[in-house]
Amino acid sequence: MSDKLSIGTKSSNAFKFKQFEIVQEQCTMKVNTDGVLLGAWTNTSNCQAILDIGTGTGVIALMMAQKAVDAQITGIEIDPPSSAEAQFNVNQSKFKGRVKIVNQSIQDFSRESVHVYDLIISNPPFFTGGTFSANENKANVRHTIKLPHGDLLQAVNHLLSPDGQFSLILPYIEGLRFIELAERSNLHVARMTEVRHHKGKSVERLLILLQKRKAIPVQDELFIMEDDLLNYSPAFISLTKDFYQIF
Repeated sequence: MSDKLSIGTKSSNAFKFKQFEIVQEQCTMKVNTDGVLLGAWTNTSNCQAILDIGTGTGVIALMMAQKAVDAQITGIEIDPPSSAEAQFNVNQSKFKGRVKIVNQSIQDFSRESVHVYDLIISNPPFFTGGTFSANENKANVRHTIKLPHGDLLQAVNHLLSPDGQFSLILPYIEGLRFIELAERSNLHVARMTEVRHHKGKSVERLLILLQKRKAIPVQDELFIMEDDLLNYSPAFISLTKDFYQIF
């Protein structure tokens, strides 16, 4: 699954969703399918406090604000230019009164925070092997240099309320490894969705929901495209129609 989003409405400096726009000139990681899938898939019912770790452009934080109309959302972003751009996107949106952007590492934020969250969401960095990107900033984001998964799980354990949930997306193999690591941190799978480009393709992404309470996991799958590869699947359209202008 390509990181580059292929649907939606773009202008020279903004990606337009139905209820907000994302300017992404300074942020290293642009709006991508993974982030939008995660935001659309995540259940925000009964959430009053939501934390978005690695908010980037602020797209997931704004999706959470659109879905959870009574919630306060905090987006954490370590990269100063990305944080500034996320703040700009929030300020230009109708959700600006409920979304706060913090330019800080999640490690420092976790140590200093006195709050807990009903929902924590993250499109986290991952390492798939091979050489680092020539773009140093992108390498930092994508290769877990500044956010090892152990640090992420430690922060989530500290910041998540006893009945809260942690939602994330990862490539298939990295997702399975993350689940193993999470179990050692007493975070258990409540739901997992296998994402395929279309039927017959291998699983490319895992949408994962973790919580502190043990439960029987709900498992399902999602196909992005129909078998003809010309049309998006009904399930994908249903999931993302509140956000993408094309649907």
